[in-house]
Amino acid sequence: MKKKYLKSIAGLTLVEILIGIVVSSLMMAAMYSTYTIVNNSYNQVVDKAKISRSSRDLVELLIRDIRMSGFKYYLGTNELDYPKQSYLEFIGGATSIIESHDPIVIVANELGHSINDTVPAVTKNNAENLCCDKIHIVFDDFNQNDKLQPYKRYKLTYFASPTQDADGTNQRYAVYKSKISWRQKKDSETASWPTEGSWVSDCTECYHKQLVKDYVEDMEFIALDQEGRKLSPDPSPSNYSARQNLYKIRSVDIRLAFRSENEFFRFEAREGNERQLSGFSRAIKKYSDRYLRDNVVVTVYTRNIIDDGIF
Repeated sequence: MKKKYLKSIAGLTLVEILIGIVVSSLMMAAMYSTYTIVNNSYNQVVDKAKISRSSRDLVELLIRDIRMSGFKYYLGTNELDYPKQSYLEFIGGATSIIESHDPIVIVANELGHSINDTVPAVTKNNAENLCCDKIHIVFDDFNQNDKLQPYKRYKLTYFASPTQDADGTNQRYAVYKSKISWRQKKDSETASWPTEGSWVSDCTECYHKQLVKDYVEDMEFIALDQEGRKLSPDPSPSNYSARQNLYKIRSVDIRLAFRSENEFFRFEAREGNERQLSGFSRAIKKYSDRYLRDNVVVTVYTRNIIDDGIF
């Protein structure tokens, strides 16, 4: 009698086992759902942080270089037998952009860049895309160890170009940077200082199309005068009206928009309730895809540009 009683309580019935499996499955499903929600939230935070970090890097580069625009090194009296100030030829005003030494030149709505600065035949990924402006920045430097050309001059160009993945998908834009140098060096240490030079792209400091930031939605540069008003047309040596603004620049608004690398939102936006990208002088663009877009607007004050020129 005692043995039969032990048998009846020694195991579980099939119903009890099935109930245990169902409860365990529900618990695992709940745990997985919680993990998925937390993981997605974490990925969104990471994506936002990536956009913020990478955009900050690009903004800092632009701020530093724009502040350097128009800088001229003055050596003064010295024992090196170098000129007191820069002897480099200055070409500005009524000239082409490739020849120009003007501190800041802005080219609106133009993708791509070539070393000889011919207009690049670059097609936008989509005719409705906003991207992007281009900016040329010129400044001087000095290297006392270069006895053939101690005074230096550089031109930096920030521009955007279309890019995509290796399989042709994920079309987007990226920002690149190029650097060329003004060569006006002596043939020997005993020769006289030359009076003419030319832009070159083969110096040790030079580079072309160096990637600065991928997944850029738009890049805009707005030149402002001393009253904070937009200079129109954009400062450029390309025509008479634009040339008048080359040395009226007192600050530059940098307006950048970035796109997340991965899809961010769970669903596409519904028609009539699209996500908007604003903060630019161009038309507001609407998006229905799942990517996150964010923009940054910074004002940079120029330090070395005066009305009468800098060289």
